Amino acid sequence: MPGLHHVTAIAGNPLRNLDFYTRVLGLRLVKRTVNFDDPGTYHFYYGDETGSPGTVLTFFPWEHAAQGLVGVGETQQTAFRVPLSSLGYWTQRLVEKGVRHEARETRFGDTVLPFSDPDGTRLALVGVPDAENERGWSGGNVPAEHAMRGFFGVTLQLADKARTGAILTDVLGLEEAGREGPIVRYRAGGSALGGAVDIHTLKDLGRGRQGRGSVHHIAFRAADDAEQAAMAGKLLAHGVRHTDQRDRNYFRSIYFREPGGVLFEIATDIPGFAIDEPVASLGSALKLPPFLEPQRGAIEKALPALEAVA
Repeated sequence: MPGLHHVTAIAGNPLRNLDFYTRVLGLRLVKRTVNFDDPGTYHFYYGDETGSPGTVLTFFPWEHAAQGLVGVGETQQTAFRVPLSSLGYWTQRLVEKGVRHEARETRFGDTVLPFSDPDGTRLALVGVPDAENERGWSGGNVPAEHAMRGFFGVTLQLADKARTGAILTDVLGLEEAGREGPIVRYRAGGSALGGAVDIHTLKDLGRGRQGRGSVHHIAFRAADDAEQAAMAGKLLAHGVRHTDQRDRNYFRSIYFREPGGVLFEIATDIPGFAIDEPVASLGSALKLPPFLEPQRGAIEKALPALEAVA
């Protein structure tokens, strides 16, 4: 099923990040591990009860990261699905929690509530009719009827849409679904979770710079290794090179820069987050891949202390 697998962003203070996404937004911490390439840094995964593909927002919390610079070649916004009837609840909740937010707006006929997290990560809630019939995480601080139902999609900020659009359609399985001014929407047919990718063309804006509050990369779904390999073959046909497959324990990934400069990943749906701990206790303990287990003592000593885990 095409669409988003996960989105990974850069945060600052890990405790502040943990508090915001679990206690304010009501997401579940489904995995607490480390950045496999930088094991002195946490890697937090937030999502629904099991961390289903299309629901997971992840963070590298680098305490001293500089603030990111808004510009082209980056992800402008990450949007979540909520029931349309819940937007009033969420507006009031953001006000009560002191969360920076903007007035509601309409995009492609959908009502959208934009807001930002404490590090400046640009987010939004999209009201979706009948989303209350979809599964959400009911064990958090947000009532089940108002809980987020995974991703709606992402908006990319690019200087040109043509070559990136070709990757989205020919490789990643989306279809062009509409245009509004400088924005073109691509959608995954038959997929609700993470099924929308908007390209906002801004030719006169300078290049962005990644940092705190920026999205590091966007991951798209592949059912398994065979489907991922087929997608990799299509990338090469577009003249786009990708990395070798990397085992991320909970999925297997390849990475590439799409023509506009955003780092894309293709991640397998398998094996999932319950491979090393039961669903009931997901996120409750620090999990390390086998190659890092011999260094557990040093890693735990280097990581910032988490006084309480939601």
